[in-house]
Amino acid sequence: MPSDRIWLKGEQHTVTAFLDARLERDPNSEYLDVCGTTFTAAQVNEAANRIANGLAAYGVRPGDRIASLIENSPAAMLSWWGTVRGGAIAVPINTAYKGQYLRHQLADSGTRIVLVGREFADRVDAVAGDLPDLEHVVVVDTDAWKALLDADDRRPSTPIAPADLATFVYTGGTTGPSKGCMLSHNYHVALAQQIGTCWQTTADDVIWTPLPLFHYNALVTAVLGALVFGGRGAIERRFSVSNFWPEMNRVGATITSTLGTMAYLLANDTDRPEMPSSGAPEANTTLRLIGAAPLPAELDRQLRERFGVATFSGAFGLTEASLVSWQPPDVRNKPNAAGVLNDEYFDVRIFGDDDDELPNDTDGEIVVRPKRPHVMFEGYWGRAEATVDATRNLWFHTGDIGRIDADGFLYFVDRKADYLRRRGENISSYEVESVLLSQGSLVEVAVHAVPSELTEDDLKITATLKDGAAITEEELFRWCIDQLPYFALPRYIEFRAELPRSPVGRVLKRTLRDEGVTASTWDADEAGITYEKR
Repeated sequence: MPSDRIWLKGEQHTVTAFLDARLERDPNSEYLDVCGTTFTAAQVNEAANRIANGLAAYGVRPGDRIASLIENSPAAMLSWWGTVRGGAIAVPINTAYKGQYLRHQLADSGTRIVLVGREFADRVDAVAGDLPDLEHVVVVDTDAWKALLDADDRRPSTPIAPADLATFVYTGGTTGPSKGCMLSHNYHVALAQQIGTCWQTTADDVIWTPLPLFHYNALVTAVLGALVFGGRGAIERRFSVSNFWPEMNRVGATITSTLGTMAYLLANDTDRPEMPSSGAPEANTTLRLIGAAPLPAELDRQLRERFGVATFSGAFGLTEASLVSWQPPDVRNKPNAAGVLNDEYFDVRIFGDDDDELPNDTDGEIVVRPKRPHVMFEGYWGRAEATVDATRNLWFHTGDIGRIDADGFLYFVDRKADYLRRRGENISSYEVESVLLSQGSLVEVAVHAVPSELTEDDLKITATLKDGAAITEEELFRWCIDQLPYFALPRYIEFRAELPRSPVGRVLKRTLRDEGVTASTWDADEAGITYEKR
């Protein structure tokens, strides 16, 4: 275990300072490719200044929250830059959200202005009446949006410090609604630096991602990584197996930031020729590294051997604290490990239920505290009690189970709490259960995970019905289509007479997870139901 657990000095940064540095060094070469539209640093800066000044004309001041509900596009990227350039706080919202999900995050953040894609404007309109803090809704490609882009292009005079907040990223709750993680400017840069160190990023690299800009990963890898290390970033609207290699060659990608699910689909795609030895038009000509997590050892091997690229999955982190473990260039990861403890930034331990530290190779909760200023989240917005609870004894409790070996390698074991991760999205079982109970036919409902062949989780609903309720599993699923984000739709539904309980009456979700798909379980995939994924 590391012994030099001290508070470390180090430079602190703002994301805007790194944009300024790029402007001084290299204003006119390509900085970003967003869905096929390219931008120089000078172009991003001008648009960001205009948006910031346009928002100021609405009365926005430093620290105000500006939400965006926009798919990956130039507008999504510029909305974030324009917000932070003026010292406001960006609140990028998952574009699958609607109804209660959307209302909660807009209300909880105290959003004053929403920047929204035209295709989602009706969702905001449906909840706007319940949002007393909301003052303006600006729809992309309307006159109001164009007015922002036509505002004064002078740089805002607002001073921005490394400790100032830049972004709220909402993370799935387990015993309550999702919470807004307050993320400072310095945290953005520190995480970009850590990831780039692991990837050995240089100014010759092009970092490509199909991950949405409402997720933190795309911001810190493609948008900020290209500023911290030089080079270019490329952001695609969404992931496509068939278009992956053509897209790599179009943008000249050298590094991808993806998910384990995407890597699984690539490795098992039988329709594409082998790369790069095939000499086919789609053959890999530039890609050197696939960054994805989680990657089981066999999948890691398959990707390396099939495509002739390096892989990176030796890390563990979460929105509140990244990267807790990592794989810097001088470290060779162990099979199925999540890299070595990131001792340059964090003090990481394994605790038991009473916050007693456990010995090596013992499973317990992963806890962490920073060794540098502003390299973790600053707490949960408006939820002091939740922040205190998560940081009891001055250690952030991740809610994840892991172990550390004698060499300092971290192994992720399981999730301690009842949340799920499906297709790259964290899902709050509490939120899904609240929506399901509003349907009217269910007495009790337990939302829980079952293993997925795509390396993460599939979602199952196990529920009891009210007397006389005649709803079928398929009917409940079709009702869910209009009420839940597509990624939170259950694949499996099972109705039971009762749910398993502990001696104190709590529903035993672990038992339900262990039972998995039973003979009585209905499967939406087998039923062949299609729906729009938006």
